[in-house]
Amino acid sequence: MRILLVEDDHLLARTMLDMLREDQNTVDWLDDGQQALNALGEEHFDLAILDLTLPRVDGLDIVRRSRQEGNQTPIIILTARADLEEKLQGLDAGADDYLTKPFAMAELKARIRAVTRRGRADSPSAGLSVGRLTLHPDTGSLSINGDKVALPRSEFQILHYLMRHPDQVATRRRLEEQLYGWEPGAESNALEVHVHHLRRRIGKSTIRTLRGVGYLLDSEAASREPSE
Repeated sequence: MRILLVEDDHLLARTMLDMLREDQNTVDWLDDGQQALNALGEEHFDLAILDLTLPRVDGLDIVRRSRQEGNQTPIIILTARADLEEKLQGLDAGADDYLTKPFAMAELKARIRAVTRRGRADSPSAGLSVGRLTLHPDTGSLSINGDKVALPRSEFQILHYLMRHPDQVATRRRLEEQLYGWEPGAESNALEVHVHHLRRRIGKSTIRTLRGVGYLLDSEAASREPSE
């Protein structure tokens, strides 16, 4: 999952970065409200975590303007403001959840799981399923016909995105964003190498290549092809 973290407390942000990356996430960090608004409008994120008090553009304005532009990225607001009215303003503006500082990372992670589950048919215990494949985001593991397989982080990120969008083309750029965010990427053929390893685990025809465009998870193949 790719997360945008917008927090101008650098010490807190670095702690959050470390904790969120432990759970197989790609996390991009900004400490400026205008930059955050631009990023949400120009790039794809699975979740945004916003502080309210930010330079240039307030967190509430980011939520309002993003929703007005049709951006449905799930948003969790983090703030030291404990006033009930301000919490209600955040939710009314379009935020999906609201957590008051100080908070425990375990609670934030629970809120993230709840927010990103909404709108999906999958139950938290069942994980994300396509055919004989079931991905467990909480543990970073994959079940193939019930047999669990541990996945390296890069393979997990690619498969997680593809399984959330079965039978839809995922461009190279979009998959590389899931892997690296704004961090410098690996060598140019790294994505092909990760996909090759995934195919060996889940079956060659389960992930199709669209030359010059990207990759696609074939739900029919995911249902019928035996594991290798």
